[in-house]
Amino acid sequence: MEEAAPAGTNKVYYDGCPGCAMDRRKESRAGVPYKELLFVAAATFASALPITSLFPFLYFMIRDLRVAEREEDIGFYAGFLGAAYMIGRGVASVFWGVVADRVGRKPVIAFSVLSVVVFNTLFGLSAKYWMAIATRFLLGALNGFLAPAKVRACTIQYNTYSIEAYSIEVCRPEQQALGISVVSTAWGMGVIIGPAIGGYLAQPAKQYPHLFHEKSVFGRFPYLLPCLCISFFAALVVISCAWLPETLHKHRGLERAAAEVAEGTTAAAAAQESTPEPEPEPPKSSLLRNRPLMSSIVTYCVFSLHDTAYVEIFSLWTVSGRDHGGLSFASKDVGQVLTVAGASLLVYQIFAYRWVNKILGPVNSTRVSSALSIPIIAAYPFMTRLSGIRLGVPLYVAAMLKSVLAITRVTGTSLLQNNAVPQEQRGAANGIATTAMSLSKAFAPAVAGILFSWAQKRQHAAFFPGDQMVFLLLNLTEVIGLVLTFKPFLAVPQQYKQ
Repeated sequence: MEEAAPAGTNKVYYDGCPGCAMDRRKESRAGVPYKELLFVAAATFASALPITSLFPFLYFMIRDLRVAEREEDIGFYAGFLGAAYMIGRGVASVFWGVVADRVGRKPVIAFSVLSVVVFNTLFGLSAKYWMAIATRFLLGALNGFLAPAKVRACTIQYNTYSIEAYSIEVCRPEQQALGISVVSTAWGMGVIIGPAIGGYLAQPAKQYPHLFHEKSVFGRFPYLLPCLCISFFAALVVISCAWLPETLHKHRGLERAAAEVAEGTTAAAAAQESTPEPEPEPPKSSLLRNRPLMSSIVTYCVFSLHDTAYVEIFSLWTVSGRDHGGLSFASKDVGQVLTVAGASLLVYQIFAYRWVNKILGPVNSTRVSSALSIPIIAAYPFMTRLSGIRLGVPLYVAAMLKSVLAITRVTGTSLLQNNAVPQEQRGAANGIATTAMSLSKAFAPAVAGILFSWAQKRQHAAFFPGDQMVFLLLNLTEVIGLVLTFKPFLAVPQQYKQ
């Protein structure tokens, strides 16, 4: 049964449809939906935490699982473990988008957060390498509402991941920008706090022997505590799903029936009129033939591959021993560095990036940030000769600058993508870019781990020994990305041509 909308609107509401119930609520409520947005923030935060929480202790976990015969082989196995999550996400992302459109946002969100509770806990209990790989893969594959890193109001479509759709479907049109900002901010906070949880809570019997005994459960499973804390928070989010309203409209069949009836009653009158038929719209050009779009996507994927490999290599390098070209950091130290770098990134995005983009534009800001990243990466191997505060200051500064420069060029290429197509094609264009990015991010950790393991076996080589070689290869990737920002490789959208 259908009902008329409030006076002044042309909408029709259907009884029993959760989407219509949400629309009614939005029509009658002028204020911000704080309760729904709080849930969006909590769910996004719970989903983001497991992604980066393992990097501070990844090296130690591989060592304790005793899968690597030699210390130099740890990076090889760490790379595949780091890639397992992204591979799972890439395999199942399209499936979850379809399910969210057919079944609803609420069940997909609830199931996704529940998968964090189950498989993140099992990952902390992993006693075998295959179990760690399997649980990380399933954690990515069963998490159905992960938002892409570049969330913008113009790119959100109702057939994308459910948490993005939900964040705008609970808001009135004038509040949708707030809904999107809640998702991106909560995601950023999760990526920042994740390394801190992993770094400070891993191996608690060694880090806090006065609180945790070696024979306790946290002594036998040294990586369970950070996973358990994240799972506990996710469990609270799952419980809160009971009060979460659905937003998906489920009256498509009724709409079609009503439309057919309306067409039947007006067919005779329409046939008597002799008005000329409107000209058909010109066919849309294929996105795959859009050179500005495709060239910016290729550049974007090269930078995404570099950034993912950088995080993997940086984490492994800092915790590896001095005799293998590393810094001999503890997991707590690595988590602290990554957290500070992430916090500086958030501050930069809020207060400084818009001025950088306004002065340089997306093309030049991408080129400048890519060029400045090269000397920073080249300086890392020489930091092994430092210690104490002489090591801490340059390492923290370099990590913060690298994060800021990375987000500058990735955002620049993202802007080029969005402006390379008309507005009605932006959703599809970003879908292509997100798929390509996921593949590059799944590929990067495995390759980075293999290269790191290979480099550690040549510490005494005459040509770029050990850690110098692995950072050289990282820089070569950066150089390739920089070259791709110039003609003839990059076709710049018309509005950015000088």
